[in-house]
Amino acid sequence: MFERLETLPPDPILGLSVAFREDPSPDKVDLSVGVYKDRGGTTPVMTAVREAEIAVIGGQSTKVYLPPAGVPGFREAIFSLVMGEDASALRSRAGVIQAPGGCGALRLGAELVHRAAPAATVYLSDPTWPNHAPLLTGGGLRIERHAYYDAASHSLTLQPMLDALSAAAPGSMVLLQASCHNPTGVDPRREEWSAILDVVAERRLVPFFDIAYQGLGEDLDTDAWSVREAARRLPEMLVAVSCSKNFGLYRERTGALIFIGSDATHARAVESQANKAARSMYSMPPSHGGLIVERILGDPALRAPWQAELTAMAARLRLLRKALAEGIAAARPGFDASWLTRQRGMFSLLGVPPAAVKALREEHHIYMGLDSRANIAGLSEDNVARVAELVAPHLA
Repeated sequence: MFERLETLPPDPILGLSVAFREDPSPDKVDLSVGVYKDRGGTTPVMTAVREAEIAVIGGQSTKVYLPPAGVPGFREAIFSLVMGEDASALRSRAGVIQAPGGCGALRLGAELVHRAAPAATVYLSDPTWPNHAPLLTGGGLRIERHAYYDAASHSLTLQPMLDALSAAAPGSMVLLQASCHNPTGVDPRREEWSAILDVVAERRLVPFFDIAYQGLGEDLDTDAWSVREAARRLPEMLVAVSCSKNFGLYRERTGALIFIGSDATHARAVESQANKAARSMYSMPPSHGGLIVERILGDPALRAPWQAELTAMAARLRLLRKALAEGIAAARPGFDASWLTRQRGMFSLLGVPPAAVKALREEHHIYMGLDSRANIAGLSEDNVARVAELVAPHLA
């Protein structure tokens, strides 16, 4: 059965992480995998998460399976976190399924869309997170690309994006990153989001939001504004939610798929189909991360310090962006890198040519994607000046 299978090359991002771990250099810097790191280069367990986890473990009396839809309290809490003050008004025409991380939510959403419309096409930004296409095509969807990013100006190409979506067939889906766009760090402004949603409504497209960084851009409400505005204006949408970044629950694989229908009847039909799809794919989700999030969001004594720590993480990312831009300007007088400070979240495309990316890795132990996607959280107050000095000569 397996004799014709060939060995595949390592995942380009995860392979870099392995190479970084094996590098003995004390000066190595990992800007590859998208995890938050503190000044010491550690991805910490958030204080509220640690306290909630102790309480969850101490209070457990069983390890029985969850239902396919997941932890009820988690589902309600995550829906309210994403939808904010609109949650109550939307809940009757919405459903929530707990999923194994944001990836599981994307894959489950693709399966659900394929059941509803087998010929559906989903539009992805160019560029986008590399795993978007495999997750969605794995569910049977066809992929088209639309313009999004101008590398020369490090900015959004709004009109070409609108033109591409205006040519999309009604019933097509468009994947939209709610905030902290991966890999560019470039998000539409509110008036630009309004223009995008105008086209989505006019062409009767269905948005599929990926919200993986809520709270790490500006704040919890600002980062979810596009999702909430779409829910106010459109009859149908999907939202893939990840708790990896804003709760630090990377290995717990905690996420959710939110779907909103035109009315309660449609929402219940979609929920039944999503439950069946989950049952056929992985049966039921893991409980641990969902129980932790449920406890944090339901207990003011835990929610307040969680939100304060998340706010501090977002502020630190902005400071690292500022320090990198200033370091580049110091190393290369006259070069304007202020675009770094206008971007949000963990990622930026620095614009370093592939040959220079390889040289930075081999000669200076700085690891980033071949397209120069850099995780800003991989920088620290101790290494950002060195990285800026080494990167600056290669920027166009």
